[in-house]
Amino acid sequence: MFYPEPIAKLIDAFTRLPGVGPKTAGRLAFHVLRMKEEDVLDFAKALVNVKRNLHYCSVCCNITDVDPCRICQDKKRDAGVICVVQEPKDLVAMERTREFHGYYHVLQGAISPMEGIGPDDIRLAELLRRLSDERVQELILATNPNIEGEATAGYIARLVRPFELKVTRIAHGLPVGGDLEYADEVTLSKALEGRREL
Repeated sequence: MFYPEPIAKLIDAFTRLPGVGPKTAGRLAFHVLRMKEEDVLDFAKALVNVKRNLHYCSVCCNITDVDPCRICQDKKRDAGVICVVQEPKDLVAMERTREFHGYYHVLQGAISPMEGIGPDDIRLAELLRRLSDERVQELILATNPNIEGEATAGYIARLVRPFELKVTRIAHGLPVGGDLEYADEVTLSKALEGRREL
């Protein structure tokens, strides 16, 4: 209303991003206005390239620019273990630990009846196809420790029972450096459940 049309449209575009309200969108739009034209063009090219050059891996459903993705192409990984995560950013978090050496499967979401997301809306069919490979011995369910993630993990555990493989769930509990007094009851109970012998 108060801004020239080009800046108003840019503000509106930024508000479509998750977690960006009108004030933040305004700050971002005016930041773009102050940027050098070549930097704005590079930014715009990066946005277009993401849409044009990324797709889903035909094996694990992660986002990739090559098919199959680089992780699925890596023959040094343990073919006996598949770690199931909800989103590509979860795969990146697991990779940063440098502790997991198997393959991944990215669901591209979680079961959430409240949002109208059912089992057919996530990449479960692709996962089931992968489990027909007799090399797969263990499925690690690394979905988020929230209602949707727990429901998804439970659903997958029941769904894969006929495959007779080991199904495990990542442990939940207290963050390193955290204080017990600030932890909620659910986190503390999960920490107790997941305790191990020293």
